[in-house]
Amino acid sequence: MGDKMAKKTTKKTTKSVTKKVSKTTKKASSKKKLDIRIVNIVCSSSLGQDIPLIRLAETLPNTEYNPEQFPGLIMRIKEPKTSALIFSSGKIVNTGARSLSKVRESIDRIIENLAKVNVKIKIVPKIEVQNMVGSGSIGMDLNLNSLAMELENTEYEPEQFPGLVYKLAGTRATFLLFSNGKIVCTGTRSEKKLKEAVRELIEILKKKK
Repeated sequence: MGDKMAKKTTKKTTKSVTKKVSKTTKKASSKKKLDIRIVNIVCSSSLGQDIPLIRLAETLPNTEYNPEQFPGLIMRIKEPKTSALIFSSGKIVNTGARSLSKVRESIDRIIENLAKVNVKIKIVPKIEVQNMVGSGSIGMDLNLNSLAMELENTEYEPEQFPGLVYKLAGTRATFLLFSNGKIVCTGTRSEKKLKEAVRELIEILKKKK
């Protein structure tokens, strides 16, 4: 009697463990498919006052300024590795950071550089994300010729470029899709929206396989 009870208990335990392992494996597999990382964040901000761009260009070596060609000054930051467009109105566009904390660090470096030419920023600039770019893999091969015919809002000219451009309806997201499953997503303004768009893309592509 004791042996039978022990065997039943063992079976139940084994089944329970197997189910848990199976669920964990499925979750891990799902997470693995969503292999997306942020590679660039484009943000806009304002320093709250006019900026003497000529003085900046004459004093700081990490700047470029050609007002005849473009009204903004380019400032390159070594750490974090980012670039900023700075306008005389105090408006700035920051690009190259891979997280919002790095965006903030980059703006802090800009403010420090401005202090070197006696321009003291008195506010904490607000950051507004304009574009978040993610890249990675969705874990499946893609037939781009078929997708170009089956999906709406696509552009595909393999003679000129190997990727298919796909605009995801109802979102800001635009994707570059490659036959090996690599993707680039651009247009979203938060990591949450980016990942939501990628998950929606995966569901659409699964239906087309």
